[in-house]
Amino acid sequence: MTAQHPEPSPRPALPGDLRASHDDREAVVEQLRDAAAEGRIDLDELDARLEQALTSKTYNELAVLTADLPRPHSSASQSPLVVTGGTFGASRGPERWEVPGHVIARGGVGGVKIDFTGVECRLKEVAVEAYGEISGVTIVIPDAWAADTGGMDPGFGGLTDKTTPDRLPGTPLIRLTGSGGAGGVVIRHPNRRERRKLDSNSTEARADEWP
Repeated sequence: MTAQHPEPSPRPALPGDLRASHDDREAVVEQLRDAAAEGRIDLDELDARLEQALTSKTYNELAVLTADLPRPHSSASQSPLVVTGGTFGASRGPERWEVPGHVIARGGVGGVKIDFTGVECRLKEVAVEAYGEISGVTIVIPDAWAADTGGMDPGFGGLTDKTTPDRLPGTPLIRLTGSGGAGGVVIRHPNRRERRKLDSNSTEARADEWP
C-alpha cells in the first residue's frame, strides 16, 4: 500500500505581493508629482512613472517607482496640536503654521479659534476634535476646503456649519468630531473682515517681493 503524502499548502503571500488599492496608487502618484515639482525627476520620467503607477497591481510594483525618492513626511508621527481656551481665550492662525494630521480644540472659559486660511497643507485629511465646553470653538477654513461634520455631537450649544461642499482637488478635508458642549462649535469660511485682512496681507507680500 502506497503512503499518501499531504499536498503542499499554498505559499502565503508576502506583504509586497498583496494587491494595491486605489488609495495606494493615488499616494504614489502624489509622491511622484511632488518629486517632479522639486526637480528630482524630469517630466518625461514623471509621465512614464505615472503610467506605471496607475496600472500597478501590487505593493512591490508601486515600491519600485519610488525606491530612489525620499520618503514623504508622515503626519501620523506628529503629536496632535492641542489648543485650549483659557481665561482670555486662545487662537491658532491666520498666520502660517504647520498643520498636523490631528488638531484638538477645547473652548474652555475663553473660547478658541482655529484659522486655517494662512496655511499650506498637503494632507488629504485633517482630523479636528472640537469641544465647545463653556465658550465655544470657531474653525475657519479656506473656500477651497470642505468639511465632514457627520461625526460631531452638537451638544447643548449646537453645531453651526456654514461651509460649502465645493472642494478643489488636492485640498484637505476637515473631518470634524467632538461635542458642541454649552458654547457650541462653528465651522465656516472667512467672513468679510477676514477676507479684507487676507487680501491686505497678500498685497503686502507681493510688494515685498517686488525688486
